[in-house]
Amino acid sequence: MSENNSQFDAMRKILLIGDSGVGKSSLLVRFVDENFSPSFITTIGIDFKIKVIDINGKRIKLQLWDTAGQERFRTITTSYYRGADGVVLVYDVMDEKTLFDARDVWYNTIMENALPDCQLMLVGNKADDNEDDKRQVSYEDGESLAKSLGMNFMEASAKDNKNVDEVFFTLVKMIEEKLGSSNAGGKKGSMKSEGINLKNSSKSKSNNCC
Repeated sequence: MSENNSQFDAMRKILLIGDSGVGKSSLLVRFVDENFSPSFITTIGIDFKIKVIDINGKRIKLQLWDTAGQERFRTITTSYYRGADGVVLVYDVMDEKTLFDARDVWYNTIMENALPDCQLMLVGNKADDNEDDKRQVSYEDGESLAKSLGMNFMEASAKDNKNVDEVFFTLVKMIEEKLGSSNAGGKKGSMKSEGINLKNSSKSKSNNCC
């Protein structure tokens, strides 16, 4: 990958959404700046970063939009869904509520505001090494929810730099395959959760921001 962002073959817009504190900003900083801070990063409204990557010999300039998770900002950020080529929906594997909100709040927002061909990725962040005792959401529960919503799925850790690049590269490949397909397909309808039974957990929640 080159640091020269002036030359590119295509530009794609990607949105990061999810509850406050799930680590959206940390994922973005890790991906773009190859850095991580354990301090809590609060996004006010919306933040924006640029990165150029190579996919199959094609230089793609990514506009990466980091949205605030607080409810008071949602009316501001919904306009950014328009024109988005991909959405990364992030939850915290150490906080079960963030997965419920991904299903009950954020997915519905995507369906109401994003374009029909927008590609979707569900990401369980904070899947840190040696932190299984703090986990409230299993890999299987995240994968099952993603499957029910028709989304791709990965777990990642901004702290350990695990699967961070893979999240974005996989999503961009999905976008390019969709745009390059001769069969555009029909308009995506509203998809409803099929009542996934997410197990309750008595484990304490973590306030880490990674």
